[in-house]
This record gives sequence, C-alpha cells and structure tokens, in this order.
Amino acid sequence: MTTATLPTPSAAVPQARFDLRPLALLASLAALALPAVGHPGTWVTLTVAGLAMGMIIFLVASGLTLVFGLMDVLNFGHGVFIALGAYVAMTTMLALGAWVGSESLWLNAAAVLAAMLAAAAIVAVSGLVFERLLVRPVYGMPLRQILVTMGGLIIGEELIKVFWGPDQLAVPLPQALRGSFSFGDASVEKYRLLAVAVGSLVFAAMLWVLTRTKVGLLVRAGVQDREMVEALGYRIRRLFIGVFAAGSALAGLGGALWALYQQSVVPQIGTQVNVLIFTVIIIGGLGSTFGCFVGALMVGLVANYTGFLMPKLALFSTIALMVAVLLWRPNGLYPVGQH
Repeated sequence: MTTATLPTPSAAVPQARFDLRPLALLASLAALALPAVGHPGTWVTLTVAGLAMGMIIFLVASGLTLVFGLMDVLNFGHGVFIALGAYVAMTTMLALGAWVGSESLWLNAAAVLAAMLAAAAIVAVSGLVFERLLVRPVYGMPLRQILVTMGGLIIGEELIKVFWGPDQLAVPLPQALRGSFSFGDASVEKYRLLAVAVGSLVFAAMLWVLTRTKVGLLVRAGVQDREMVEALGYRIRRLFIGVFAAGSALAGLGGALWALYQQSVVPQIGTQVNVLIFTVIIIGGLGSTFGCFVGALMVGLVANYTGFLMPKLALFSTIALMVAVLLWRPNGLYPVGQH
C-alpha cells in the first residue's frame, strides 16, 4: 500500500492567532501574590519554588495528556510509573553514593543524570509491558480502562513494596544541590533551580518534536483525527505504542525529580501526585502539551502562595483553581486544535 505524503511541518499552513490570555492570567497570579505576600524576597522565594514544583508536575503530566489525547486511554495507573521512577532514581543514587557525597560538581551532576536516565529507561520498558498486558485489551472501553488501570496501580504499588519494602526511604541529595543561593532578601534552593532548568529543557524538546518533526506532525494529527491518519496509511498502533512509552518515560523522569524534591519515597508517592496530574491536564485542556505546561505552572504557583498565606486552604487551592478555569473555559486553557 502506498503511503500518502504529509505536508512538512514547515509548510505554509494558515495558523489561528495564538491566545495570550492564559499566559496573562499566569503572570497576573504571580503579580497579585506580591502585595499579598508583602515582602519581595519572600515572594521571589515562593515564586521560584512554585515554578520548580510546576515544572516537575508538568513532566509527570505531559506524558499522560498525550496518551489521553491521542489514545483516548484513561490511564489511572499512571501514578505507578511515577513511583517506579522515584524508586529507581533512589536506588541509582544509593549505588553511586561516592559520587553523590563527592565535593566534585561534575560527579554530583553525573549521579543525578544517571538517576534520571535510569528512571526514564526502566519506566519506559515497564510502560510497554503495562500497555501490552492491561491497556491494549480495553481500547475503546472507558469504564473498563478505569477499572483495569486502577487495578494495575494497586498491583504496581504492591510490587514496589515487595522489592523495596513498605516504609518511607530517604533519597540522598548530592552535595552540590544542597543549600540555597541568596539574592538580597530572597533565598532560592539550588535543587529548585535544577528542576526549573530540566523542566524547561524537556518542554522545549517536546515542542520541537511536536511542531518541527514528522513524528510530531503525526502525533498532533492523530490527536485531532485518528481516522485521517489511518486513512493516509500510517500505522497508528505503532504510534500509540511509542507515545505510551514516551509518556511512561516522562513519568519516570518526573518521578526521579519528585523523589529528589521530597528527599524521600513511599510506595504511594504516585497516588499522591495523581490528583495534581489530572487537575493539570483538565486545566490545560485534554491532549494539549502547551496547556499542560501553563496549567502545571499555575498549579505550582497557587499551591505555594496559598500554602504560605493560608496553609489550611493549601490542599483545596488547586481544586478551586481548576473550578475557576473551567467556569471561564469549560474545555481548558488551550483546547486541542485552538492554538
């Protein structure tokens, strides 16, 4: 069968005007928090902490929003990939204890990089197994997907307990990432800057792949019209498998960063983050990578500002943000096909 040729990503295609209002809302949240916090130094500290948290949430949520948007799979078992990534990263860091405890910045960086790569690789393989055994038999059956993937989450957590035990375990943080930088009255933890940098790089790489490569063009086309991609002769099943593996790898990478962020891991770490993940993809717009990015930053900032100003409302703040956004835009900040 002859495969039709898709237009290259650089082809001149009429583009809808990019909507800047969600970005303006993000900036407004940060600006309005300044007078509420009162002290500029504290505001900078909270803002950087919120951005770091948002970047990590974006990493773990971006894979799920692609899987959900392209494959129409309600994978409630996504949290087990986060937990597995966290535990693989912890094990790697412990195995490289000499590098972690070294005074050398390069050895510290090598240890963190090894932990992130190991987590992403092992979780990607685990994601392929998860898709083959649990997800593939229930394609097109949303209710069964929920039940089966939640069952997979429970089984995954129990397997983690078998291998690593049920207790909370400490994750060593390299010497170079301990402590903080001081900028006047502001104090910014070194690790939070690393999280912002890694999240920014991954986001830029995802945008490049999705907008500048043929694979990305197929993914975006598949999100909007699966039947059209199949009619052009492309094997959508292989694309599905690749997206699922990539989404799992991102969850593993995010789990590694989250473990270092918390400096501890428990088998339920993925379940704890799951609520934030689904909140973010609903705020951003199902299937929208850019919406997921903006939504994650909003959630991170609101959670940190509220935790400082009104600690008792911190847990409710992200749900309140989601409700407010949906009242404004029922389909999320950047619905697929509108940006």
